[in-house]
Amino acid sequence: MRPLLAARGCTIATGVRLRSLAEVIDHLGASGQTGIIDGTEIRVRRPAAGRKDREKFISGKNKQNAVKAMVLTDAGGKLLFCSPAQPASCADITHARQLGLVKHLIGGPAVEILADAGYQGLGAQTGGRVVTPPHRKFKKNPPDWYEEIYERQRKAHSSRRIRVEHGIAHLKNWRALARHLGRREQMSDTIQAIAGLLSHQQTATRGARQPR
Repeated sequence: MRPLLAARGCTIATGVRLRSLAEVIDHLGASGQTGIIDGTEIRVRRPAAGRKDREKFISGKNKQNAVKAMVLTDAGGKLLFCSPAQPASCADITHARQLGLVKHLIGGPAVEILADAGYQGLGAQTGGRVVTPPHRKFKKNPPDWYEEIYERQRKAHSSRRIRVEHGIAHLKNWRALARHLGRREQMSDTIQAIAGLLSHQQTATRGARQPR
């Protein structure tokens, strides 16, 4: 069942689903919406001793064995895309490039994508379509006026992209993603299947709240 559910994609309306990153970019461009991306890690069992790729699963941030997926939501936090899982040692920006985010943004519609500091560098590669927090110009002893401006800009950006954190939190509420104890080879199907089910649930909930 996992591969079948994973292939359904994310539901955005009754009978309408997005199955690829290119379709998500086109949808955001056609609807004039802002997208938000972020990477999330899910703990997995440690690979057996002696495996050549054993160290690939160790997260540089959390120092634990995990896999990583890239999540994309709209400005309201509704799940639009969840990528296949990669070993956690893969950097967020590298994962985004491997998924073809730069290619889809350059060749697609003008779309604003909000991201955190882990994606800095994609803005220049996509003509400003990927928006990341401002660079800190003064690493040591910054003037008070600059620190005030920098913090204001950083908080404004963070408040705009916080919705993706909410989307990831809803995704990880599913017990299978709290900590994955199954086979790592099935992780991509598992997370994409859950993302599809969650998006269907979000669509049904939003539809029920609309006034008649």
